[in-house]
Amino acid sequence: MLATHIPVAVDISLYPLDSDFIPPIKDFIERLSSCPEIEVETNPMSTQVRGEFGIVMAALEAEIGTTFEQLPKAVFAIRILNNPSSG
Repeated sequence: MLATHIPVAVDISLYPLDSDFIPPIKDFIERLSSCPEIEVETNPMSTQVRGEFGIVMAALEAEIGTTFEQLPKAVFAIRILNNPSSG
């Protein structure tokens, strides 16, 4: 059984293997930010996404897929933490 309601925090970085790398990164972040059920926060090194596991993973699957369709070569580095607010 998939634990879809567990809160997660995802740290994700996109590395388009192209000299014009900024536009695809901005596009990816904008698409993720359009999902109202998740929180998206950026910094110079990565993007943090927070929300329920199932919703976050569905959004990432969709937007990573779109990025792979748009770019000939790209790398994503992803770290996922469950229960980020529990101590």
